[in-house]
Amino acid sequence: MLQTLILPEFTLESGQTLRQVPVAYQTWGTLNEARDNAIVVCHALTGNTAIDDWWGGLLGPGKALDPHCSFIVAANVPGSPYGSVSPLTRDPETGRLYGPDFPIFSIRDSVQLHRRLLDVLGVARVSLVIGGSMGGMQVLEWAFFGDYVRAIVPIAVGGRHSAWCIGWSEMQRQAIYADPKWRSGAYDPEDGPVAGLSVARMAAMISYRSRASFEDRFGRSRRRHESGHEPFAIASYLQYQGEKLTQRFDANCYVRLTQLMDTHDIARGRGAYPETLALITQPTLILGITSDILYPLTEQEELQAHLPDAELSVLETGDGHDAFLIEVDTINDRVYAWMRDREICRERPEAPRLVLHR
Repeated sequence: MLQTLILPEFTLESGQTLRQVPVAYQTWGTLNEARDNAIVVCHALTGNTAIDDWWGGLLGPGKALDPHCSFIVAANVPGSPYGSVSPLTRDPETGRLYGPDFPIFSIRDSVQLHRRLLDVLGVARVSLVIGGSMGGMQVLEWAFFGDYVRAIVPIAVGGRHSAWCIGWSEMQRQAIYADPKWRSGAYDPEDGPVAGLSVARMAAMISYRSRASFEDRFGRSRRRHESGHEPFAIASYLQYQGEKLTQRFDANCYVRLTQLMDTHDIARGRGAYPETLALITQPTLILGITSDILYPLTEQEELQAHLPDAELSVLETGDGHDAFLIEVDTINDRVYAWMRDREICRERPEAPRLVLHR
């Protein structure tokens, strides 16, 4: 069940302070007496807190995210349209939606906001933080809370956003900016979606997969429409994905979240990149994907090379970046085995208990 905490105020890295700041979250399981069995799950760009929907293969008794021994928390990232403060939130000072005036949050801001949530929930220590893509960026930032976080699992991500990834993000934003509704300066999300968001999503979907996956699934096949038109199947697929996103997402939110991702650089303000990576001393399981064109395996190998206590597990798949949302059973098996070896979840009872929502 989605719940919302309202923080009286929150100050960003930029120095800007927002008031009456909502933080949306869901939980599974219960906090133990020592208050140290929390697992934080971080969602990706257009994801949300419903990990039972998009990562259900990892959630449940006997799985990596086991509510019988862990208190599992998933919080919505600021800027996302799913409940936390975002362009769709009303500014308490003006009574109007923040819209394009919503400030740019950083990955660090997001993690700090969620740390405030955990404090309110009574968490004394986090046993594990896990997430992929944008979620993986947050995972790496959580490591800088030191002993407060016992172990981390970053998936399909590097320690900083590359020029390649920033370029993809900028191209998607420009598709939104070029939309006439956006350029008019009078865009109101209540008036319906911005078509440019559909184009941005189409571009993103290409970057999330691989050449091989598109060839295997679509090739040069066509799909016949009632009109008699026969577009290529890949074109129909991309158009469908683009339109589908416009029905559940907001253009201002998409712009701000891609800008949030562009801030990702764990070395910013901390020193040289290799030396900053060496500061992450928690036991770390890194998952990489052989066909990922956004965050190639070299980035995960770089993390492993510099983190003092890191293991690298590679997914051999042609599904591209999206494999972290597709190869769910494989990810669960590898994370569960690693957690078992590291004794991260030691309280599995003989008889299962009811899963409680806080």
